[in-house]
Order: sequence, then C-alpha cells, then structure tokens
Amino acid sequence: MKAAVYYEPGSPSVLSYEDVADPTPAAGEVLIRVQAISIEGGDVLRRSRMAPPHTPYVVGYQAGGEVAAVGPGVSEFKVGDRVVGFNINQGSHAELHVTPAAATYAVPDRLEMRKAAAMPVAFGTAHNCLFERGRLQTGETVLVQGGASGVGVAAIQLAKRAGARVLVTASSAEKLDRLHSLGVDEAINYAREDVVERVMALTNGRGVDVVLDPVGGKVLEGSMRVLAPGGRISWVGSAGREPVVLDLALLRGMNRSITAAFFEGMTPSGHAMVQRLIEEAARGELEVWIDKVFPLSEAAAAHTYIESRQAVGRVIMEP
Repeated sequence: MKAAVYYEPGSPSVLSYEDVADPTPAAGEVLIRVQAISIEGGDVLRRSRMAPPHTPYVVGYQAGGEVAAVGPGVSEFKVGDRVVGFNINQGSHAELHVTPAAATYAVPDRLEMRKAAAMPVAFGTAHNCLFERGRLQTGETVLVQGGASGVGVAAIQLAKRAGARVLVTASSAEKLDRLHSLGVDEAINYAREDVVERVMALTNGRGVDVVLDPVGGKVLEGSMRVLAPGGRISWVGSAGREPVVLDLALLRGMNRSITAAFFEGMTPSGHAMVQRLIEEAARGELEVWIDKVFPLSEAAAAHTYIESRQAVGRVIMEP
C-alpha cells in the first residue's frame, strides 16, 4: 500500500510517500480501506518531536472508509461497513488502517466520509472536556481557547446547545467572524487583545466556569487566571508547543481545579458517546467543518498548511 511515512522527527519535509507492507488485523481489530484521513494535532506533534519506534513509520491516529477485513473475535463489524477508526499506535496516513474494534465507529450512509473521519477525536474530546471533566451546567460560562481548531469548533456547538454562554479565542478577525455562525457569544482576538483582561471584563470580574484549553504553555496560565470561584479547566493538549510550568497557587482558595483530559472514545461509555455524536452529525444536528482537502501523496504540504495556523476546522487527506 501507499503511505506517508517518516524516519526521524522534524519539519513536515521529513514525510515521504512510499510503498509499505499492508497491515493485517489481529484479534479484536478492524482493517479499514481508507477514504478520508483526518490530520489530528497529535499527528503533527508526534511527527515533529518523537522518534519513530520503527522505520518506515506511518503516522496518524484517525481515518474513515470501508471495512476490508476483521480480526478474530470481531462481530460488530463486517466487510463493506462504513466506519471511522482511531488507533493511538498511529497508522492512518495510508491506504489501509488497522484500528481496535473498541475504537471503531459506524458511519451512517447519509454522512459524508470526509466529515465522519474528522469526528471521533475532535467531538469526543470536546464532549469529554466540557461535560465529563468540566461538568458544564446550563447557564454557566465557558471559554474555548483556540476556537478555530477541530476541537474548538466542536466545543462551541456542544456548549451552546447545553445552554452555556460561550467565549472563544482565535488569532484573526476572519476566524472569529466564521465562528460567530456557531453561536459564539463573545469573540476574543488573542493576536490583538489581552485575553485575561478581556475575559474578566466580559464577565464583570467574575471569570468563567469552564475552560477548554488545547494550547498549554502561557495560554494555560491565562486560563487559570480567568477561572471563577469553583471554575474548572480541561487541559487537553500542547498545540502552542511551549513548556508547561504551572503556578498551582493560582487555583488555591476558591475551589478551582485543572484536569489533564484525554480522548476516551475507546472505553464503553466513551464509544457510545462518540457514536451518538456521529449519528447527530448525520441528522444535521452538528456541523463538521472541513477546511481543506489534500491528496495523501501531499502529506508534507498538508502538515505544513496545518502548522501555518490558517485552518478553521479539520484538514483532510484522501488516498
């Protein structure tokens, strides 16, 4: 099969398009003939920072397509089923992708595969951060840092329909204008405004109840500074690529808290949650934003585009 691989970490230029051996599903696994690949934040970070466990190494968590084969013990899927799958051990940047059945989700016929491929990590993570970890309640105020990301686009929608007041940050007026269509209440251009000052002004000095922070670094410190009494942070990534050094004293005194969140779509409850979100998108109840589509052969260009921070929503590749 054809795949985008790398031999050592570095810039997007380390990715090359090569022939590699076809994977085969082991017990409890599903082999997907890939139609659409969602480039996740973890894919970019891994390629840039982590030495591969073997070479050539196929990067990538998540892809959608049709089931090509199933391993022993898999009864919930059959050859020809439309699915999207996640594998923490990577392998999605390829024509074939093996995923655990526990992290594979059925795709309704009426949902475009490009959109389905972008859903599990983005929407599952957003839901987990807001509700399972953030315990968001109707009437509370949530701050979504990096609102133009795939997780951000998902979180805005989920928080808004839960009855929250939604504040978002993004790097340009153009991005913020687009996000307003999802129901954003207050938009903050972090390239031009002091986020902490602006959030405190917008909340009359109280702060916010929940922060979803996929950025880390100095942004995460700012998230701590804008928490209301009893406020909760769901920290889910290091997109800013800065070292994370936290002054936990910022949380002390008013029952504030921070949780390092992680995608939970592989647990039984997490799987059911992600499957429900996919079905809601198929019914038109949730929007999945695809910013740009690249051929798999141009994986280096796709990663370069993501790192340019131009995208709003997910970037997709197709074999």
